[in-house]
Amino acid sequence: MKPIFRATLAATLITASLAGCVVEQPHHRRPPPPPPVEVVPVMPAPGLHWVPGHYREGERDWIWVPGHWRER
Repeated sequence: MKPIFRATLAATLITASLAGCVVEQPHHRRPPPPPPVEVVPVMPAPGLHWVPGHYREGERDWIWVPGHWRER
């Protein structure tokens, strides 16, 4: 093979193999704010336990998910 053809073939194969790589954008998000004070309501029925509230990531900001009662 001619050297120029070999170099072109190598460059094409490397480019094709890297085309499938996914690079995730870095998150420049600030940490979540401190959680608000939650007042735990009276247990509505026996056999439930309290799941405390937490923050989840939204598209642009943190979203507070309030606490709730859940079956065990």
